[in-house]
Amino acid sequence: MQIRAVTGDDLADVLEIDGTVESSAYLHVETNVGDGIKASWLLEERKNRQKLIDPNRLGDDASFFLKQVVARVEEGLALTIEHEETPVALLLARPEVGNGTLRIIDLRVDYDYRRQGMGTALVYQAIAQARELKARAVSAQTLTNNTPAADLLAKCGFELSGVDTRRRTNHDLVKEAVTLFWYAPLD
Repeated sequence: MQIRAVTGDDLADVLEIDGTVESSAYLHVETNVGDGIKASWLLEERKNRQKLIDPNRLGDDASFFLKQVVARVEEGLALTIEHEETPVALLLARPEVGNGTLRIIDLRVDYDYRRQGMGTALVYQAIAQARELKARAVSAQTLTNNTPAADLLAKCGFELSGVDTRRRTNHDLVKEAVTLFWYAPLD
């Protein structure tokens, strides 16, 4: 297996990486603990009533950004891990110069190749790239129903730094799909 930059020849295969999220737990968010500026939130891992299986396809915006990075129209990091000449993992990240961060936009490992350290290796590559860029942190976002992603980020040194209960609809909140913000400080 080899980690390398995504090329134009990889695009069709990279877009087909099976990023299905499978989880039997979620992070329950309790908000409004306190009032006004003293408001806070509380997270608690809970079991799902039924196992979550979400196809988690690469969104249109991320696909477009990936193509822009590969074509060198936009600055960014697009890495893949290939196995037998086929991409089986993808990391897509964008430098956010104004924030001094490198933001991970997407990280996926094909369903058949999980639990082999590929996600961890790609996250550490992003951290190394952020250090080269002299960024102060690497940032990422996950949903509370994607506990495998939260566990990976926590294992790689990311700190949970906030929640956004308003980004998604009330229907999403019922499904425990609140946005979590993560940072891996580099300084």
